Amino acid sequence: MNKKVANAEEACKGIENGMTLMLGGFGLCGIPENSISELVNLNVKELTCISNNAGVDDFGLGLLLQKKQIKKMISSYVGENDEFERQMLSGELEVDLIPQGSLAERCRAGGAGIPAFFTPAGYGTEVAEGKEVREFNGKPHILESALTADFAIVKAWKGDTAGNLVFKGTARNFNPMMAMAGTITIAEVEELVEPGELNPNEIHTAGIFVQRIFQGTGYEKRIEQRTVRPKN
Repeated sequence: MNKKVANAEEACKGIENGMTLMLGGFGLCGIPENSISELVNLNVKELTCISNNAGVDDFGLGLLLQKKQIKKMISSYVGENDEFERQMLSGELEVDLIPQGSLAERCRAGGAGIPAFFTPAGYGTEVAEGKEVREFNGKPHILESALTADFAIVKAWKGDTAGNLVFKGTARNFNPMMAMAGTITIAEVEELVEPGELNPNEIHTAGIFVQRIFQGTGYEKRIEQRTVRPKN
């Protein structure tokens, strides 16, 4: 089945106000740059966004925050985004901060059809408030629910028109588990090939989880914090 679409505009059709979106990436690494730009153009509002963090003020999900398009962030890190911090502290933005491992597992569980699981992470903190607690092997665990989304939007290095994806290095991050947890999954890739051109042993996400795929353009691949060794 050919799942190729022409561009981000075609890929993002059907995204409406009030929807829940999962967006892959870690900081600025492996984020779906083209699709985020299209969400800005669409000017959809009241979004719930599930992502590790919200980029920086002028890039990534920070662009949506600037235009007040996000109602709620479900993430693990406020990071380097001053506008994210400002909106959270002022009460303009609802924020559900989750331990990073729990966030990853909640996305994975959503894609695997597991409704909830117990984890020790967060017990005894605000994270555990209002959640069921059980003891396993003498250690308290809290019940965490799975996460799913109307649309999952991911970024891969290579893909084929059947939707099979290959991620490169640390840009894999949250992308594979989020690709499994969306009702509709959009994948943007740097290189799009025909079926059979990818080594099946190197595929990270099977095409069955992807409904739309397109070849992106103009990737900036910014570095969130560039640290270099001083010259001697």
